Amino acid sequence: MISFLKKLFYSNDTRSNDDIQDPQHQGGDTMFCFQCEQTAKGEGCTKIGVCGKQPDVAALQDLLVYAVKGIAQVAVEGARVNVSDPAVDQFTNEAIFSTLTNVDFDPARFVTLVKDAATHRDALKAKVKAAGGNVAFADGPATFTPAADQAGMVAQGETVGIKADATVNPDILSLRELIVYGIKGLAAYADHARILGQQDDRISAYIYEAMAATLDNSLGVDDYVGLALKCGEVNMRAMELLDAGNTGTYGHPVPTPVPLGAKKGKAILVSGHDLKDLEDILKQTEGKGINVYTHGEMLPCHGYPELKKYGHFYGHYGTAWQNQAKEFDAFPGAIVMTTNCIQKPRESYQGNIFTTGLVGWPGVTHIVDKDFTPAINRSLELPGFPEDTPGKQVMVGFARNAVMGVAPTVIEAVKNKAIRHFFLVGGCDGAKPGRDYYTELVEKIPQDCVVLTLACGKFRFFDKDLGDIGGIPRLLDVGQCNDAYSAIQIAVALAGAFDCGVNDLPLSMILSWYEQKACVILLSLLHLGIRNIRLGPSLPAFITPNVLDVLVKNFNIMPIGTPDEDLKAILG
Repeated sequence: MISFLKKLFYSNDTRSNDDIQDPQHQGGDTMFCFQCEQTAKGEGCTKIGVCGKQPDVAALQDLLVYAVKGIAQVAVEGARVNVSDPAVDQFTNEAIFSTLTNVDFDPARFVTLVKDAATHRDALKAKVKAAGGNVAFADGPATFTPAADQAGMVAQGETVGIKADATVNPDILSLRELIVYGIKGLAAYADHARILGQQDDRISAYIYEAMAATLDNSLGVDDYVGLALKCGEVNMRAMELLDAGNTGTYGHPVPTPVPLGAKKGKAILVSGHDLKDLEDILKQTEGKGINVYTHGEMLPCHGYPELKKYGHFYGHYGTAWQNQAKEFDAFPGAIVMTTNCIQKPRESYQGNIFTTGLVGWPGVTHIVDKDFTPAINRSLELPGFPEDTPGKQVMVGFARNAVMGVAPTVIEAVKNKAIRHFFLVGGCDGAKPGRDYYTELVEKIPQDCVVLTLACGKFRFFDKDLGDIGGIPRLLDVGQCNDAYSAIQIAVALAGAFDCGVNDLPLSMILSWYEQKACVILLSLLHLGIRNIRLGPSLPAFITPNVLDVLVKNFNIMPIGTPDEDLKAILG
């Protein structure tokens, strides 16, 4: 297959790396970022990030990624002489996660991270050298010295970003960036798993191998395609570990109704993805007269038995991340951001919002030690909800254990034609036009079809009553984005029951993407050989036409069309 991919890339292009230059990557602006779906003009942010990222932060993030590649070079040599350091592994993972979209916007914290990267690298280098390893690296990230101050580091970062080498074949660059963005998503899931005590050294080994490989000009298309698919494979392990951490700590999710209204009283809102932070907040608010609400991707937490047991864990407030400015402005309590998804806070609520973990925004109070007293005290100072506000309820908790618990009913419904088709409609939500497609699609999916959903893409339709088929709800919320693992396990189990491959099931995947966790989930699906995925609302700007051609020819990935066109193509 690899030779076939290589042929596809170069069959119509005989230019060398030195001959090919992509105008998109030439000269001019000091900032260039195209890692998210909403990137400016569908090409790249060059003045300020659509996410709110300032040019200095963009440069510092580029420098941190560069510094991590230096650690990777040393770690690869360390593996050759049986030298490793768990502290370096953890730092590397957290540093990469910090550069994922909508995580950390605080330049001061990136200055510290870059300095720490050099310190970790040099300490590891000394250990590797003592063990007989070769640490005589040429100029590059394994040897660079961070500037003395922030301005100097910003200047350094402007020289090592995506546009740093204009002579690189754009297809090679595309694959390198795909790998880096996949690793950012992988680092997020591995970090969540580590917090819950689940680790696997093979994840760090892959990160080092792949990050170092992005510096190797001797590698070609076949090498990078292999590394990209391996990223998907390793991510399956990371999501498996996270699933084990979540379910082992909090129990398997069970179908649970979640109120969308409000309860009279003081309130605290928890957003992001981190279940451990939510548990800490629930414990620390117990008996204080504060009701705890979830926001965004925290909605599925209501299905976990060990979290839902708290009587003051009330309901869900708001929708997806991109609506937070309006929603947070109206929330009458404190807000805690546990992982990525933060946007620039409005002045009206900046004093009410708190960050923890790797999340950061300049001027926002950061909780370092998981003592959420500042957020709790602020909740007690704020008015809270003046009265009960009735609202709809939504159902969560349809992870693999719950769905497979009724597998015989599902299988029988498929066999007797009561269920004609399954649609997995989910992924990231976002503000860019075109995402109404997903709402319209779900509304038009026929009554004899079931919709599985996960991640914040569900907020386009999560509160719609689609009814049921023989007692099986037509809308099944599988969970957070990382619960793609659960969705995959459901598909694999169904394929086993019908004695066929996953691609032969009456199942269609229609996905939305925004940031890098979506990238690595896509790589996991490709690693598993899943075909016929529809992706939208737009295709990644970092994917060149040649790379896209490979994806189309080998996996039949396609952009979304209109809901009517896609439903006709899928169902006939």
